[in-house]
Amino acid sequence: MAVLLALADAGDEWRHGYDIATQADIKSGTLYPLLMRLEAQGQLEAVWQESPTPGRPPRHAYRLTQAGRAWLAGMGEALDQARARRDAMAPQPGLSAAAKTSASSI
Repeated sequence: MAVLLALADAGDEWRHGYDIATQADIKSGTLYPLLMRLEAQGQLEAVWQESPTPGRPPRHAYRLTQAGRAWLAGMGEALDQARARRDAMAPQPGLSAAAKTSASSI
């Protein structure tokens, strides 16, 4: 669900796999097969983008298709609940992880 949230949060923006993996906190060996399946199902589109740094290879960028956005919109409450859980676990400035966990269980 974290990958879907990362893609949903990006809207129409293209996202690189590394960025998605970092935001979703998953390994590339889990991410890329998922992205390939979503693309094969028509939920996601992928393009090669040239690197802005000379000498660096092009990278794949991903974003939801119109069908993918409709699919996620159909998840409604489940997606909203996953987003709320993710946001509740996000670090807050000046609050330790232990304090965050303690505060969220109140």
